[in-house]
Amino acid sequence: MLVELAVIPLGGDTHLSDEIAEVLKLIDASGLPYELTAAGTCIEGSWDEVMPLVRRCHERSMQSSSHVITLVKIEDELRATNKLVRNVTSVEQKVGRPLKRLPPG
Repeated sequence: MLVELAVIPLGGDTHLSDEIAEVLKLIDASGLPYELTAAGTCIEGSWDEVMPLVRRCHERSMQSSSHVITLVKIEDELRATNKLVRNVTSVEQKVGRPLKRLPPG
């Protein structure tokens, strides 16, 4: 299962990197494969692995903000694995070349 997660604490500064960093610490510590993007984080794992993590991320954000919006998008495909890589690779194969990605840092 692939989950795209965005946790948005409201009522504070317009720059959320401090709050998002706290959520990413939880995701990183989970040991699940994930990819941080500019607008959210994709996490791969089973329902029983990912959904408790989503809850912990939401609750962590609630510690610093009394108003939090958490968006969750789920892609679930029986017996599918390595979706973080396979989804992108599939599109690149259809385009016929690797697509532009920003280098780390």
